[in-house]
Amino acid sequence: MNTIISLMKRNYKILLVVAFLSVTLFAFKINSASETNPDKDKLLLELLTFVIEKGHYSPSAIDDTFSKGVYKDYIQALDPSKRFFLQSDIDEFSKYELQLDDELMNKDLTFFTLTYERLMQRMKESQGFYKDILKNPFDYNIDETFNTDYEKAPYAKTDAELKERWRKQLKLTTLSSLTDRLKMQENKGKVTKDVTAVPLNPLEEVEDNPVTTQKETTAADSKPKSFEELEKETRESTSKSLDEYFGFMKDLDRNDWFSVYINSITARFDPHTNYFAPEEKERFDVSISGTLEGIGARLQKKNEYTEISELISGGPAWRGKQLEAGDIVMKVAQGEGQPVDVVGMRLDDVVKKIKGPKGTEVRLTIKKVDGTIKVISIIRDIVEIEETYAKSSIVNKNGLKYGVIYLPKFYINFENKDGRDAGKDIALEVERLKQAKVDGIVLDVRDDGGGSLSTVVDIAGLFIEQGPIVQIKSAGRKKEVLYDKDKKIEWDGPLVIMVNSFSASASEILAAAIQDYKRGVIIGSKQTYGKGTVQNVIDLNQFVRSNELGDLGALKTTTQKFYRINGGSTQLEGVSSDIVMPDRYSYLKMGERDVENAMPWDKIDAADYNVWNNNSNFAKAILHSKERIAANPQFKLIEENAKWIDTRSEENEYSLNIDKFRKAQTAIEEKAKKFKPISDYKNNLKFTSLPYEMEQMGKDNILKEKRDRWHESLAKDIYVEEALNILDDLQTKVNLKSNTISANKLKKEKLAKTN
Repeated sequence: MNTIISLMKRNYKILLVVAFLSVTLFAFKINSASETNPDKDKLLLELLTFVIEKGHYSPSAIDDTFSKGVYKDYIQALDPSKRFFLQSDIDEFSKYELQLDDELMNKDLTFFTLTYERLMQRMKESQGFYKDILKNPFDYNIDETFNTDYEKAPYAKTDAELKERWRKQLKLTTLSSLTDRLKMQENKGKVTKDVTAVPLNPLEEVEDNPVTTQKETTAADSKPKSFEELEKETRESTSKSLDEYFGFMKDLDRNDWFSVYINSITARFDPHTNYFAPEEKERFDVSISGTLEGIGARLQKKNEYTEISELISGGPAWRGKQLEAGDIVMKVAQGEGQPVDVVGMRLDDVVKKIKGPKGTEVRLTIKKVDGTIKVISIIRDIVEIEETYAKSSIVNKNGLKYGVIYLPKFYINFENKDGRDAGKDIALEVERLKQAKVDGIVLDVRDDGGGSLSTVVDIAGLFIEQGPIVQIKSAGRKKEVLYDKDKKIEWDGPLVIMVNSFSASASEILAAAIQDYKRGVIIGSKQTYGKGTVQNVIDLNQFVRSNELGDLGALKTTTQKFYRINGGSTQLEGVSSDIVMPDRYSYLKMGERDVENAMPWDKIDAADYNVWNNNSNFAKAILHSKERIAANPQFKLIEENAKWIDTRSEENEYSLNIDKFRKAQTAIEEKAKKFKPISDYKNNLKFTSLPYEMEQMGKDNILKEKRDRWHESLAKDIYVEEALNILDDLQTKVNLKSNTISANKLKKEKLAKTN
């Protein structure tokens, strides 16, 4: 979840106090930059607790209750599926359950050191478990079960019991894969590539739980394999997946695990206060700005190797046309410097060596897909991550033209005020749509987790004459109201804002402002995510003089709460849609209100604002949309699917007997067939890019492919279709035209009678 970062200077007094006091408390010099230097860890604990207590909107008391929460979160983060620690480990750890507050205040690392060393030991032992278990075939005729509800499962008491848990979990993984392989072979000739079965549990993720079905491919004309051959393949595939998983875990060092511990501490203040290690801070900056300095390639780890997974359109690697997806990076050299072998190196460390300032040279020794070795020189540059930015499309419907703008996040470049930001880009997209003579605009902020607060004010201001957009409150201070002071209205026509339960933070400010002004219609999930807090990112390095420990990272902490202009908070409650449309996740607990330690809802006085009075068809449009949704069989099917997903999310018990498992999976697949029309749906609308982008797509195949995929998804999106239907209902030009025709007709009839 991205966060709202206020770029205003309203917090400068708080930060000045923190900075002033830190000079007194932390102005000391520490030598040695060793990775395991406990002085650095102690310094981090001291800095974090101090900055949070002085800068947080409502800091929690650091007491035994706080300690219990840190303990629970941290142990769960280390071993979420209870496949590493034994009950004896937990018994030993639990002695510290009420002592972590004291350890924190005393900068004591005893508990962290104990748990970290024990986890490394248990993970090493577990590698032996899976390798040993997967050596031999499973007996799928035994009548046994496995429960994947790890939260309720007890810890294993012995190594033998833990190994048995691993055996059952691995058996379920391979059984699921084997069932898919058998089915595809039985349906030989009917199977296409990328056949994916229904997941065992729709909420499970491979990273946390390998017990899911795997995507399998088979050639329609391949020779049938025996049961024994297929069973062996599933074990080999599972073993390879676990090798990659443990390879990734091996890449994590002590500092990474210490960050997990620190974030278990910060999370007790509220869900959005957390620590950024240096690499995480850099990734956050890239995420919020959409730019980086480097070669413009995405990397991924494949066992000991680093592979190019994708080239970023427009970046220097893409422009050079020498690097390709699938290439393996063997060595990295800085300009004419000595190449450094990166085989076996941590992915983060490889990325550090490849990235660098604009204008500098990096030389990559690459193993091409065909096996040849090549040295490729690339001059680093500013890389814009296109997926971060706003984009728009146009569509013709019922003789009218509409624009759809998608905003993935409220991005901004902190370092460069002249760089791209969401406010400027949305203004540009609106202007382009106006030039295309659209009759209405849909602004899609579904799944938009937020970003910069200042950009929200800029974007909301495009659609109103002037007035308040959001209210801000800091602890112990009077509220502050942020205004759009520009009287110009960039777009005064029909407007629909699309949201869902994952629209959060800045998205909610925008939706709330548009709703309070009655400027546009808000459609989507019953309510948005419900994050009504503001965070500031504070560089921890500024508090230490003569620091030789290296980069200390940053702290993102909650400093304020924001409120709608009507006075209500979006915290927990989010923004309720004017028109609720069923979606797959309607019944799942996934909002801020379902997160532990979330700050409470409250209310302040309303700001002074005037409701928009140019939407004469506002109430009618909402009524007509609700009637359409209620009568639409596709929406009824989506609602039924949502209830089914909710029911399935509670199913955790699986048979490990192949006949019973296949019978259960067949029943699930038969039920799932009923919902296939949801994914097959087409709205028969054609979406196209604006002329300037069509020209770019002619020169950029990657951009063309991305836009084609987006337009295809829009053409299958029933929610976008209903948003366009609402724009139809909001039209005044059409109504005026029809009224004029009727008046002229009556006039002619009267004249005819007179004559």
